[in-house]
Amino acid sequence: QYEPWMCLQQHNPCGQGYVLLCRGCCGVSLLGSPGCLLTSCSNTPRAGWHPQLLVRFATVLCHARGRNGQCHGLQSLSLLSALCPACQPSWVSSPARARCIFLFCDSAVRGSVPTAPEGMAGIGLVFVLPADICVSPQLQPEQLDCGAAHLQHPLAIVNPVTATPIFTYSGLTAVAVASVNNYTVVFLGTASGGLLKINLDSTMKVISRRSISVAYGEPVHPIMQFDPSDSTYLYLMTSYQMTRVKVAACSQYSTCTECLAAADAYCGWCTMETRCSLQHECTNFTGANFWASVSEGVQQCPSMTILEPEINIDKENPVRFLPVLIIQINGTIPNLNGTNISCDYGNNIHTVARVAGDYVNQFIYCSLLPHEKYPAFPDDQDHVVVETSLRVNNKNIIRANFTIYDCKRIGNIYPKRACTSCLSARWKCHWCPSAYSCVSNHSQCEGQKKIDCPRIVPALLEPMPTGVSRNIMISLVNATFSKVSEFLKFLFVFCVQLHTSEKSHHFPVNLQLKDKPDRFIDSPEMMTVEVYNCATGSADCSQCLGREDLGHRCLWSESSSSCRLQTEPPQLSDVCPPPEIRKIEPLRGPLEGGTLLTIRGRNLGRRFSDILGAVRVGGVRCSPLPGRYVVSETVVCQTGEAQEAFSDVVTVNVSREGRSRERFSYVLPMVQSIAPANGPKAGGTRVTIRGSRLDVGSELRVLINSSKQCTDLSRTDSTITCTMPAAELTTAVPVCVQFENKSCASHNITFKYEKNPVISDINPKKSQISGGRIITLEGRGFGLVQNVSMAVRGIGREHTRCKVHTDTAITCPSPAASNVTVGSKPAPVDFFLNGRLYTDERSALDEEMYPEEALHISKFSLGYYSDPQFSTAKKEKWIKHHPGEPLTLVIHKEPDSLGLESNEYQVKIGLISCEIQIVSDKVIHCSINESLSSSERQLPVTIQVGKFNYTIAMLHLGGGETAIIVSIVICSILLVLSVVALFVFCTKSRRAERYWQKTLLQMEEMESQIREEIRKGFAELQTDMTDLTKELNRSQGIPFLEYRHFVTRTFFPKCSSLYEECYILPSQQLSSQAGAQVQETHPLLVGEWKIPENCRPNMEEGISLFSTLLNNKHFLIVFVHALEQQKDFAVRDRCNLASLLTIALHGKLEYYTSIMKDLLVDLIDASASKNPKLMLRRTESVVEKMLTNWMSICMYSYLRETVGEPFFLLICAIKQQINKGSIDAITGKARYTLNEEWLLRENIEAKPRNLNVSFQGCGMDSLSVRAMDTDTLSQVKEKILEAFCKNVPYSQWPRVEDVDLEWFATSTDSYILRDLDDTSVVEDGRKKLNTLAHYKIPEGASLAMSLTDKKDTTLSRGNISPLFPLLMIEQECLHCQRVLPTDESVEHKKSHRQSHRKKVLPEIYLTRLLSTKGTLQKFLDDLFKAILSIRDDKPPVAVKYFFDFLEEQAEKRGITDPDTLHIWKTNSLPLRFWVNILKNPQFVFDIDKTDHIDACLSVIAQAFIDACSLSDLQLGKDSPTNKLLYAKEIPEYRKIVQRYYKQIHDMPPLSEQEMNAHLAEESRKHRNEFNTNVAMAEIYKYAKRYRSQIVAALDANSTTKRTQLQHKFEQVIALMEDNIYESCSEA
Repeated sequence: QYEPWMCLQQHNPCGQGYVLLCRGCCGVSLLGSPGCLLTSCSNTPRAGWHPQLLVRFATVLCHARGRNGQCHGLQSLSLLSALCPACQPSWVSSPARARCIFLFCDSAVRGSVPTAPEGMAGIGLVFVLPADICVSPQLQPEQLDCGAAHLQHPLAIVNPVTATPIFTYSGLTAVAVASVNNYTVVFLGTASGGLLKINLDSTMKVISRRSISVAYGEPVHPIMQFDPSDSTYLYLMTSYQMTRVKVAACSQYSTCTECLAAADAYCGWCTMETRCSLQHECTNFTGANFWASVSEGVQQCPSMTILEPEINIDKENPVRFLPVLIIQINGTIPNLNGTNISCDYGNNIHTVARVAGDYVNQFIYCSLLPHEKYPAFPDDQDHVVVETSLRVNNKNIIRANFTIYDCKRIGNIYPKRACTSCLSARWKCHWCPSAYSCVSNHSQCEGQKKIDCPRIVPALLEPMPTGVSRNIMISLVNATFSKVSEFLKFLFVFCVQLHTSEKSHHFPVNLQLKDKPDRFIDSPEMMTVEVYNCATGSADCSQCLGREDLGHRCLWSESSSSCRLQTEPPQLSDVCPPPEIRKIEPLRGPLEGGTLLTIRGRNLGRRFSDILGAVRVGGVRCSPLPGRYVVSETVVCQTGEAQEAFSDVVTVNVSREGRSRERFSYVLPMVQSIAPANGPKAGGTRVTIRGSRLDVGSELRVLINSSKQCTDLSRTDSTITCTMPAAELTTAVPVCVQFENKSCASHNITFKYEKNPVISDINPKKSQISGGRIITLEGRGFGLVQNVSMAVRGIGREHTRCKVHTDTAITCPSPAASNVTVGSKPAPVDFFLNGRLYTDERSALDEEMYPEEALHISKFSLGYYSDPQFSTAKKEKWIKHHPGEPLTLVIHKEPDSLGLESNEYQVKIGLISCEIQIVSDKVIHCSINESLSSSERQLPVTIQVGKFNYTIAMLHLGGGETAIIVSIVICSILLVLSVVALFVFCTKSRRAERYWQKTLLQMEEMESQIREEIRKGFAELQTDMTDLTKELNRSQGIPFLEYRHFVTRTFFPKCSSLYEECYILPSQQLSSQAGAQVQETHPLLVGEWKIPENCRPNMEEGISLFSTLLNNKHFLIVFVHALEQQKDFAVRDRCNLASLLTIALHGKLEYYTSIMKDLLVDLIDASASKNPKLMLRRTESVVEKMLTNWMSICMYSYLRETVGEPFFLLICAIKQQINKGSIDAITGKARYTLNEEWLLRENIEAKPRNLNVSFQGCGMDSLSVRAMDTDTLSQVKEKILEAFCKNVPYSQWPRVEDVDLEWFATSTDSYILRDLDDTSVVEDGRKKLNTLAHYKIPEGASLAMSLTDKKDTTLSRGNISPLFPLLMIEQECLHCQRVLPTDESVEHKKSHRQSHRKKVLPEIYLTRLLSTKGTLQKFLDDLFKAILSIRDDKPPVAVKYFFDFLEEQAEKRGITDPDTLHIWKTNSLPLRFWVNILKNPQFVFDIDKTDHIDACLSVIAQAFIDACSLSDLQLGKDSPTNKLLYAKEIPEYRKIVQRYYKQIHDMPPLSEQEMNAHLAEESRKHRNEFNTNVAMAEIYKYAKRYRSQIVAALDANSTTKRTQLQHKFEQVIALMEDNIYESCSEA
């Protein structure tokens, strides 16, 4: 690497010297700079010698040989003479170069050291000689000890010094060395701004290297020193900064192995603190074994070994011995005697431990955790691994695992091979035949000897057809029975009949013990029997008959075009129709052959042997590929070589010949040229290869120099475009175009690799934050560049496109800075030439270089500064100008650091440019000679620098003198009017002020009342809800509906409001304890499809075939579109069809999702052409309802696990708050509500009553129930039932009409309390319902509730209506009913409504809405937070997947409006799913949703809708209260919604495989919960109704017509309508 130079004479009396090694020495090179090395020639250097002393007095002067071989241009001779007047230079010449030897005497240098001449500080001289020239000039005696007095080592050398470098690196600039723990640590600064740390062992061998980046592209200064006060820090400098760097980052290693394996001399493992640290940072580091250094090795890391790591759960220990763990201590751990130690098993379980053994071999005896605290076994494991840690002084320092196993679990985990698994287990387990179980000890199975396992002998069973009985023979070995004492081999024959609707299905064969239904005979190798169905999966004759190779006995019926079971020997020949070739691709191939020709059609052979050698293109054979052959449908063959070009049909001869309609052509592709013909060796050049017939064949490769491929291929008939790879050398390489991996089609086509372009400098090196400043790249070789981009690291990596101007100049606009601090250090700049990152031509790093040291470091940097600031000369915002006059602007510029040139400014007035004339550091002058348009009265004055555009003022164009006079007159008039208006305003203001003060006092008083009411109500509700939450049983307290009921209620909501009438059988009579479980009888939930037996075969076959059609994507999409095009196919029909399809395809949700996406794409295409923002707003199409159902399925788990609890608590809170005040029993209106329409417009003084109620039901005997004295008896019963049945689903509650309430007034007197009885009060012809106040029931009264005697005919709420024809609601009378004659009822109702409309709602009543809202606010916030949050453990993958789908569709259609995407997302999830759930809690819970709760939930749902909307709410005094109530919270909710959408967007994208796996798991979890046959039958009704339209649509579609789906559909109709469907349709 270095060129040696020796200096001074061999007979120098000093005996000391130096050798200077330089590489590429040229010009003037200072010692210590990169490329030079100065070493001492002495074996024993003098004490105190420092190489930097010599650096001050040494320089190397190298010069090229002149014309006569002499040294020329040594202009520093005068300087040499000044330093050493007595020295004479000696000239030495060589043929190659000239070197100059300067000899100095001691006296000469002595005088020059203290005071160097001006301008010569730090420059000295040294003697040099070429290595290949040995010169011995005659020295004078006074010159022999030259420099010895001043340089500590005389400038002389006896023998040259040789040494092997221990580390080589290009561009080292600084060095610092430290000795640490018998290691040498060398810190090296680099020219690229890096710091290398090299750890050397005692043999000077490199054991580890690390590097960090200090400054991009800035060399580290040679002076680099350790901190004198703390040697663990190192000071180093660059051009812009001084940095204090810690010598080691030990904390990055989390384990002892990582710490010691890093081989960092500074770092070691602090055992008692379990961390990697510097030695002095570890407590007690001076003690033995407290700190482990690198020299001790990884094997000395502290650890422990449990000597008995496997423990039987049934192991019995003597009473006097406690079970213990014996732990052996390994590695570097101090003596633990005298320390507080214990064993930690996690979950806050600790046991005592004690130390045994000597210091070298320490053992720990630790008590085993108690048996009852053993961790639970996983469901699928017979053991559990327990981690235990040794805890010393309350800190876990080492850990190990042991295993607890249970042999009895093996039989449950592996029921089909229990015995075999038991005997082959890792543990000491034994098989007990009598108990047929696995035990851990022979003593647990008395009287049994060791046996072999009874097992099934695996045998290959012949496939059997579906629905046909067959005998299955099963052989057993090692089996014993009660009558046979020996183990023999038995043979069993079973007659079975199996069914499948699939093409074939493998059923497992197992033998179950009769007396032990959960036990099986071992079957180590699972034996299966294949059941096949000829009617499925065989679309043509070849597919049908080809199943013979699989053992399927199928027969093709040409008349019905179907495959059926062969029940008897065939009478006819089994020859199939000739092959039908429908499509071939590609249509052209090269003469050399090798093209993979794909042939698609029907009857293309029954097996691969049929078509072997049967495919030809004209007379040329095409060799089929067995791996790509699909029976009867697809043949892929490789074409043979043709002698000449021709075109012919493709034939397939399978007993009979089939010919293609299309012709395959053999052609000869021609390659003519390549452009461009040269490019940089870094690669990336986009080349175009021209020729003819270049798109032939199935495979194309472009090889560069026969080894590398040209990438990103695209081709047409005449061109091939690709990207050139990189090359090592600059040379011309051949370009080979290969078709089908044959010979090259191109000859004499070459591409020449040139030297890479070189960027030497960029200017300017500063930019404003807004970006856009033109940066000019200087260099050479830019003519080879096709595209250039620029990126600045650390500001978002935004790439800007550059422009190539000449071979030496490129201009790039600077990117805008998004996250850069003004005044920070310059950021590195990267350039991409032809898509390749530009790097300097530097020598390759050593092969052992760590990857982090090879990271790209840019040599260019760009500093970012604040945008320039401008203003007018007087900082005015308005500039007046009269048209026609010349305009000169003076713009003031604030000082900045950008150094902008005059051509970088652009000033405009409106759209007219202002010509810049003068630019200085503070002022810019510009002028406009043309006249400005007077039609625009105001024009902006803008100044632009790059992308920074700023309006500094507005130019006002004034009129002439007449305009000035008119303006003065108008201003005078306005002034007079202003004075008059001011006087009137002041008068009015005084009056308004007095009125305002009065109103303010009233408002403050009202606000105080509202605040007190909210505070009191919230405190009461919080107490009640806390009690409710504590009493809720989490497993059954929240009455969640089962998934299948949730689905039916959500998919078919029309019946959910009358759910009991639609889907529920009459409930059974309730017992005294609780109601019986209500059985839902929705047809889709019934396990069996109930149809008459005489109809079953045809209907099952028809439904099976119809199911196959629905599982064909092309058929289903055409089917849906055909139905939607019918005018009488109403919206209700569409929703019903979508829900039925969801049920039918619930087992294949991934297929259902793909159908939904395809239909959504069609919907988006239709909406994008109109108004895309209206898409998904309503549910008017099948796919929109399918999306609703899909969201319901995917979000059910999240709804139940995350949202269910806060939603249920909100409903409970609403009910509790409503019950706090009076409730009108007739209208349902209440004092406390969220909905104005349900607000009770009266001040009814209601007092609470705490009642002691007993009721033998719902699991409790007696409770204290809180009611209001204004409550009717039915309302009291409801509250009592709610108190007793809070943890019971509502469907199991007794009805209010089915219970009686009895009051025990005294020990002997009791009364039955009813709403209406003989004691009811009648006022003005109106009978009032009885209340607690009516009966005068006191506080703490004792009541008993019991089930009603059905024979009792007393009036109740259920039979009020028959006795009273009309129930009139009067605002002045709570719970009043008035009996009117029939002829008066209508008139009275009309007059009552009119009087009601005339009433004005007093303002005070609205405060109750605020009170209720404030009380419920916390529960509403919790609900919205649960809905609009993302759980880390279970992210909403379905939402992410669908939102990404919407974004992808928007991007494909060029929809960039973010509002449109926001609306799509809102319409698809919040409005389509969450609002539906918020309004219908009965879809999720088994609860009673009253009309009042429904009204309150509507207000909450409206607030949720407003939160998801983008339009601003235009609210006023006339706005509805349900909008005004949450107007203040809506902006905050909107931020939550937008943050939720952003979090979904920032989630990692979801692949199709991941989503399909998620959907498959959802299908698996809810398998067999729905009767898909019923759903299919309902879908078929629509197919039957629109039969002709569907057939026409299938015929019109090319894909469905080609696959003859219309005929299969006709087969379904034929099966279902063969005089069967009509007679069985009712079934």
